[in-house]
Amino acid sequence: MTGSKGIDIVPVKTRRQWNRFHGLPAELQRGRGRWIAPLRLQARQAWAPRNPFFRHARAQAWLALRDGRVVGRISAQIDALQRDQGRGGLGQFGSFEAIDDRQVAAALLDTAARWLAAAGMREMQGPFDLSINQQSGLLVDGFDQAPMLMMNYNPPYYADLLLDNDLVCCQHLLAYRGSTRIDLPARVQRLLERLGDRLRVDALTGHQLIGQRETLRAIFNAAWAANWGFVPLTEAEFSHMIDDMKPLLWLRPGYVLLARLDGEPAGFIVGLPDLNELIADLDGRLLWNGGAIRLLWRIARHRNTRLRVPLMGVLPRHHGSAAGALISYALIDRLSVASRRDGVTEAEQSWILADNRGMCSIIESLGMRVAQRFAIYSRPLPA
Repeated sequence: MTGSKGIDIVPVKTRRQWNRFHGLPAELQRGRGRWIAPLRLQARQAWAPRNPFFRHARAQAWLALRDGRVVGRISAQIDALQRDQGRGGLGQFGSFEAIDDRQVAAALLDTAARWLAAAGMREMQGPFDLSINQQSGLLVDGFDQAPMLMMNYNPPYYADLLLDNDLVCCQHLLAYRGSTRIDLPARVQRLLERLGDRLRVDALTGHQLIGQRETLRAIFNAAWAANWGFVPLTEAEFSHMIDDMKPLLWLRPGYVLLARLDGEPAGFIVGLPDLNELIADLDGRLLWNGGAIRLLWRIARHRNTRLRVPLMGVLPRHHGSAAGALISYALIDRLSVASRRDGVTEAEQSWILADNRGMCSIIESLGMRVAQRFAIYSRPLPA
């Protein structure tokens, strides 16, 4: 498809096109800001047909070319699970990368919009890579901070490209950062002491983690069910996610914690060593220049000083109660203790919905502050 200003939009099909698709972020962002090249292997696996996401969703990716040079990329996704949440007319876009050119951005966004509209979608939201349960949002504040594991980073002008093409911000996502050396508020400490053995927080390692993965998934889906944009994680997706995290979790026992109140599962938290801190000089390649060996050595030697919390949840029956807040405090505190033993000094909790004031208040009371802000954009689609 040839657009204005000599811009060709081509669907990604061949291996060479996929290589150019996955290689474009490095071409555009290498050496700019605090960008860190993500592992290309992870990006390829996300688009592999065996990704459980594609059991209930379909997607298409495109490249934008000008005079044979790749100048942008985008994807569009339709998830059948959105219909189950009452959002059957919602389509999504993601993987957005482009040079600073409004015409290039327009050609990409219009292509994604047409594909979604042709499938009966009435609204386009994004960016999501590939869903809200994966990498979400466009970085709009906090460009001076390096991204942590599985978090997006992009040039500041990307937001202007979207706004100039009739997209509007519909939600903000927050990334909080702070020291792992936290002090629980005195009132929280007193209440936790009163609870005593009624509230237990246990680390899940090895086979315990495998045996409890369905418990963790049930808590996550229930905890997030009322939140903006929620789509449940299927059993296959959650297992796939845990399997991807397993090498890091086995190397760092104590980073998956399950809370039980009166003997019943009530909440959980997952912390991950910030892999980005260890791969910044690998240019996204594990098989080049001994990258895999260097990475494993760095993990084994406890070289990372940062940790990210990508998953956390407390069952809804405890939401809005003192018990619910205490469960959250206890989980964060225990994870902080475990990570400090490994030399971790900084933690990130992300992402958090900006309108989730309950969670924001808990995190802020521990001295953590918003380090980065991400935006989700939307645009109506023609009938």
